[in-house]
Amino acid sequence: MAAAWQDVVRDAAAVREAAAVAVDAALLAGVLMRTGEQPNASDVVNYAPFTLLPSAVPRALFEQAYSVQQDFNLLVDAVSQNKEFLEQTLASTIKVDDFTARLFRIYMQVLEEGLAQTVFLGINRSDYMFDCGLDGTAALRQIEINTIAASFGGLTSRTADVHRLVLKVLGKTEEASQLLPNNPAKGLALGIAKAWELYGSQRAVVMFLVEEVQRNIFDQRCVENELWNRNIRVVRKRFRDVFEQGSLDASRRLYMDGQEVAVVYYREGYVPQIYDEQNWEARLLLERSRAVKCPDIATQLAGTKKVQQELSRPGTLEKLLPSHPEAIARIRATFAGLYSLDEGEEGDRIAATAIADPDRFVLKPQREGGGNNLYGEELREVLEKIKDSPERTSYILMDKIKPQPALNYLLRAHSPLQVSECISELGIFGVYVRQGRELVLNQAAGHLLRTKAIEHADGGVAAGVAVLDTPYLL
Repeated sequence: MAAAWQDVVRDAAAVREAAAVAVDAALLAGVLMRTGEQPNASDVVNYAPFTLLPSAVPRALFEQAYSVQQDFNLLVDAVSQNKEFLEQTLASTIKVDDFTARLFRIYMQVLEEGLAQTVFLGINRSDYMFDCGLDGTAALRQIEINTIAASFGGLTSRTADVHRLVLKVLGKTEEASQLLPNNPAKGLALGIAKAWELYGSQRAVVMFLVEEVQRNIFDQRCVENELWNRNIRVVRKRFRDVFEQGSLDASRRLYMDGQEVAVVYYREGYVPQIYDEQNWEARLLLERSRAVKCPDIATQLAGTKKVQQELSRPGTLEKLLPSHPEAIARIRATFAGLYSLDEGEEGDRIAATAIADPDRFVLKPQREGGGNNLYGEELREVLEKIKDSPERTSYILMDKIKPQPALNYLLRAHSPLQVSECISELGIFGVYVRQGRELVLNQAAGHLLRTKAIEHADGGVAAGVAVLDTPYLL
């Protein structure tokens, strides 16, 4: 924790007063989630979990993360347009991972038919941790890049105001003034609005494709409201609505209930459990349409862990971004060690190394949504089981990042107020829009800091492990 907080973090009376103010401020600011008991009802809500105090983040690493976001947008877009790279990279994975294979089959089917979509919208979130070296120096290390349904751009737009008030209550007025403004919801909406505009129909709507269980609806409403403020009509539909109501005309324009859809913004569709045959048919219908998909299926595949691992191989970035040597250097500076578990001598060697020393690594499947990674003894057990099986190619290995813990209070509804040793993860939102071959928008759109107690190895806010936070730059 920043030295500025040492005088209050152990002051029980000051902490109790600040926590009471913080909870009310969060409710007042709209840092809200529906409850687990009534996840589809807004008549009973509570505050989304968050830290009492903003967490210290090295300013240089924060600025580095922002400076590389446009480069990552370029890279994701380049990968999504490179059929040969996606085919080669995912060849081993699709043999053993049914979910990735099914996505890939739709991708190939749509390409063979010919793309109707001419405008492409990417909303990414690149996530990092601060790796503490033996000499105590921190380095920015990328965990992953999320290319589908990257969440909490809405609620984090409102969290800094809560922390600003908490610091003032604690007598830290000067420190409160140093918290940065942050509004990813506005940045994400800007990208969606640009794609809607380029689609070229004033009557067409933006469709949020949402989950059956919608606890995190207020995060989405923040982006929705930004679009309504621009007089862009938004509808919310589920996959089953698309199956029952969706249709394409002769030009492959997408219609829902008779309304033309310009943009499909996915807040669903990243986990295998939600796909039955009807939902797969709905996904194919959406992909075949002219509507701008965020993401289109090629961009979802570009965000897989196997692609992430392949990008770290020497020479790969140079092939994908041949005219951007400076961007390549910035991107590569953020990479942690990533290793293939493909069949063969290289995969055998790294599997054996990880089994012998599992605390050095994280085992990652091709999944989004948090709570999927494996560590320590669990990593060893799984690798022992699959080391001689093709199934191991559905995973990658990454060096385990070791951040410096700090003390904070994690405020959760109906939970005791207690100090925890915590680590943080920084996400930078990026937005880009491409029309044909021309990139017409490419920018960083804001940040998200999530913090969790050190006993939790994996999982985000939606998974119930991490909480929302605000960076205090040092």
